[in-house]
Amino acid sequence: MLKEFKEFITGGNVIEFAVAVIMAGAIGAVVTGFVNNIVMPFVGYFTGGTDFADRKTVLTEAVVDASGAVTTPENAIMWGSWINTIINLLIVGLVMFLIVKAYNKTKKPVEAAPAGPSQEDLLGEIRDLLKK
Repeated sequence: MLKEFKEFITGGNVIEFAVAVIMAGAIGAVVTGFVNNIVMPFVGYFTGGTDFADRKTVLTEAVVDASGAVTTPENAIMWGSWINTIINLLIVGLVMFLIVKAYNKTKKPVEAAPAGPSQEDLLGEIRDLLKK
């Protein structure tokens, strides 16, 4: 077991995994910025200028006292933010699919080992040699 762990560590798998996690975080941040700053304003333009991040269904209104301070905050379902998150997920999934697809194209195809004689062929040869 220790030998397999040592091979796992020295084989570069841990480093590759760490790089993949860091890159995934960076790609996620880029995609989040892309969705929030480019895609959603574009979608909002075609939906009458609404910003989906601000879309919500208010369950209970905020309670404000005489001085203007909020005593009880608003309780709302922020479904517009959820739509942004779904679009984020779809774009991240597409980007990761394209990256993996491009990576798989760069890999060399594994050549099949040359097919040797089957066990029956070897036994037949041994039989023939024994007959002589």
